[in-house]
Amino acid sequence: MKCEQERMLQVGVMRLGLGALVVRRAHCLSRAVHTSTQKVEYKPIKKVMVANRGEIAIRVFRACTELGIRTVAVYSEQDTGQMHRQKADEAYLIGKGLPPVAAYLHIPDIIKVAKANDVDAIHPGYGFLSERADFAQACVDAGVRFIGPTPEIVRKMGDKVEARAIAIEAGVPVVPGTNAPISSLSDAKEFSNTYGFPIIFKAAYGGGGAGHEGRQGELEENYQRAYSEALAAFGNGALFVEKFIEKPRHIEVQILGDKYGNVIHLYERDCSIQRRHQKVVEIAPAAQLDPHLRDRLTADSVNLARHVGYENAGTVEFLVDKHGKHYFIEVNSRLQVEHTVTEEITDVDLVHAQLHVCEGRSLAELGLRQDNIRINGCAIQCRPATTEDPAPGPEPAPGPEPRLFQSPAPGPEPRPWPRAPPPVPEPSPLSERACVRVLGRGG
Repeated sequence: MKCEQERMLQVGVMRLGLGALVVRRAHCLSRAVHTSTQKVEYKPIKKVMVANRGEIAIRVFRACTELGIRTVAVYSEQDTGQMHRQKADEAYLIGKGLPPVAAYLHIPDIIKVAKANDVDAIHPGYGFLSERADFAQACVDAGVRFIGPTPEIVRKMGDKVEARAIAIEAGVPVVPGTNAPISSLSDAKEFSNTYGFPIIFKAAYGGGGAGHEGRQGELEENYQRAYSEALAAFGNGALFVEKFIEKPRHIEVQILGDKYGNVIHLYERDCSIQRRHQKVVEIAPAAQLDPHLRDRLTADSVNLARHVGYENAGTVEFLVDKHGKHYFIEVNSRLQVEHTVTEEITDVDLVHAQLHVCEGRSLAELGLRQDNIRINGCAIQCRPATTEDPAPGPEPAPGPEPRLFQSPAPGPEPRPWPRAPPPVPEPSPLSERACVRVLGRGG
């Protein structure tokens, strides 16, 4: 869908760690009665904890407040001044004595706080524990609802090798790759002998899109680097290998399922503009995408989700080669950073929908039928500001976060924060590198 003479109608600025998300949208979750015979008890949510920090925590808090749900924040000792703590109705320290990342990964502390303060449901946000099946299971075991897919689905989708096998079962095309994690460099050499170079190494138990390209003469170095990074990031150095598709488009489809077996898509996002395999610009809908290819991408996404009984929000990611062939990459069983562009073009609040689905409401009851989902304009999200060392490269580097600005009304004019911003944190290797995101919509 083209956006000729695009007119910028809405602009918001998001700041990770300290700031807020400014997005204005129409809410179209009209009530209807579903006809499914499956029995699911409707249990309203009264209090939500977000097991995360920064912008995504604030985003979920805002949705909860709009729905009359009380909110609970958790924070590490290093995050006492962060804005997400101030935006919640209640806030509690976790991971005392631990570094910040370890604090937000400390499942026993998070569950303990939730139980002690009558939390009904936990939203994992993105990053940290959002794709950890053991965390989803810990919530269920504690009698606290997990706002996301079931623990079993999180486990299956988190295991990239199993997710690949499921895609094959569902008839979704995949990139040639190993059917199980490789255990040695010799396995990688055997694969390259069969399929040729280049190939790419990816962590078997983690997402984020990062990988290490392997070319002839550099195989051992890139294998060791990929193994070390996977071990440090996910606690497991297991890798799988795929044929590297050169200069592909990266297209992902937003899906949403309920507890009754219903699944819809909310069209696609183009995330092809990347740096170091990390998304920099996200556009919805994908420009100049062949309508037949769009139909295949969305149909494959919905079929895959139905095949595994997927519920709540998720994203199915694909590569599209220069010949227009698409290949499944992975399923992210969580809300994506770039969910905002989908909200802008569909007028559907995805966090509202997540909360309602978790309560037991059907998509039909929320007015979310596939025939009702339409593309309305276009939207783009950019991550133009990152903390980087400008020489040489530049290389991503932690650094102090800049002063926060937001635009309280539509328009690109930045306005200063209406009160003194929280203290700027000291540079830390644990700081979020992308410190600003800008969202724009055109019609």
